[in-house]
Amino acid sequence: MARAYSMQAVQHAALRAVALVHEVLLAEVAGSQVHDVQEDPRFQHRGVDLLWEHPGGQVLGVEVKGDRQGRRGTYFLELVSNAEKDTPGCFLYSGADLLAYCFLDRRELHLLPLPAVREWFLPRASEFPLRQAQTRVGRVRYTTVGASVPARRVLAEVTGARRLELGRPVLPGTAR
Repeated sequence: MARAYSMQAVQHAALRAVALVHEVLLAEVAGSQVHDVQEDPRFQHRGVDLLWEHPGGQVLGVEVKGDRQGRRGTYFLELVSNAEKDTPGCFLYSGADLLAYCFLDRRELHLLPLPAVREWFLPRASEFPLRQAQTRVGRVRYTTVGASVPARRVLAEVTGARRLELGRPVLPGTAR
């Protein structure tokens, strides 16, 4: 059975993930800049949410995924974005250099070199179960299909894949 989500819940998770990834990328490379291009049509069809500009001019496209179900320890690699319209999933078409997969509940960020993960995944696709999620937009529902892939396996087998613990947020009036 497919899990069901409201568009509002999905968007809230996405916004939280983008904010966390933005903060981490700035801290990763001193002097870098991060540009949010989620609403820019030139990047939407490319599956790029952020541009990470390094000093010296290198610019990396970043696709951000926010996952609220981190306890499973699996990535949901989107293969079909909307089954009802038969549209491909972002994992297959994104032109991003990095997939920033954020497990929101665990406050973990996995930075994955997207072309290398895709190249690793495709010959092994049949090893991983497919999962479905339904998203409700008003009265309409659409179904997303993705492969459930153990994060530990990708981190162990794909060069350049890495995991970062983000720590806990500091609440006002408390010390770390």
